[in-house]
Amino acid sequence: MDVLLANPRGFCAGVDRAIEIVEIALDRFGPPVYVRHEIVHNRHVVEGLRAKGAIFVEDPADVPSGSLLVFSAHGVSPAVRKAASDRDLRVIDATCPLVTKVHVETQRMAKEGFEIVLVGHEGHVEVEGTRGHAPDRIHLVQDPKDVDSIRVAPGTRLGCVTQTTLSVDDTSEVLDALRERFPDVALPRKDDICYATQNRQNAVKALTRRVDVVIVVGAPESSNSNRLVELAEKSGIRAYLVQCADDIEPSWLDGMGRVGVTAGASAPEVLVSQVTERLDEIAGGDVRIDSLPEVDEGIVFQLPPELR
Repeated sequence: MDVLLANPRGFCAGVDRAIEIVEIALDRFGPPVYVRHEIVHNRHVVEGLRAKGAIFVEDPADVPSGSLLVFSAHGVSPAVRKAASDRDLRVIDATCPLVTKVHVETQRMAKEGFEIVLVGHEGHVEVEGTRGHAPDRIHLVQDPKDVDSIRVAPGTRLGCVTQTTLSVDDTSEVLDALRERFPDVALPRKDDICYATQNRQNAVKALTRRVDVVIVVGAPESSNSNRLVELAEKSGIRAYLVQCADDIEPSWLDGMGRVGVTAGASAPEVLVSQVTERLDEIAGGDVRIDSLPEVDEGIVFQLPPELR
């Protein structure tokens, strides 16, 4: 069996930063450190931090007054920030800087009187945070047909922002539909969309031209991991999402001589290594591993001032 690893894969700069923030906070201030929502959508990461003393909560009301609370990489709404302030919580913000950029743009457009189209997935924690910055002005759309349901008064200035864990490919049809119905809409720049999501999707496209099946390491809650599975399937290749090596079913590999492996932006490399070991076990020790050329994404985000 030949195994081809995608590049890039796994952790992005925003995830690296968020995990490092929690680890430094635990080391510097000692446990418990409370974290609003899962710091990133990966069970392995969350359980590892929980073992070190992190406590994950959804509501700041569940955090003892005066405690330390870290906001997850997905970002939060102003209402969550106020709830933390009302409980006199010490806050460290691990929001991905790309998400913060979307929040700032949303606030700017709202102050300037725009109605705002948010391209994203209903219920995703990042979308909930962004909506909270202009709840009375945001129209959520998930696909091109949703554009027809947007109702704004004639002459309304209309802007658009996107969930960062989408890609240029994910949003192109929606943006085309918006432009067709609202020719004057202010569309987001390409650099508002997560570089890591696009790069990992490009790598899967390269994989699908060379393999028979694709295994994506990631969590069911991970938007970007699910998009990798969908992209492989659209290319006509069978694809499976696994959280760990034990999830792999040997039957998936029947008759498959070439297996592609990638990982979502919140999946650590150790899980990829365990997947390749599992594939070697299934193949009776006859696995040959290769990878796509290395890609230097060249992105590093600074830690918050409190931790520098």
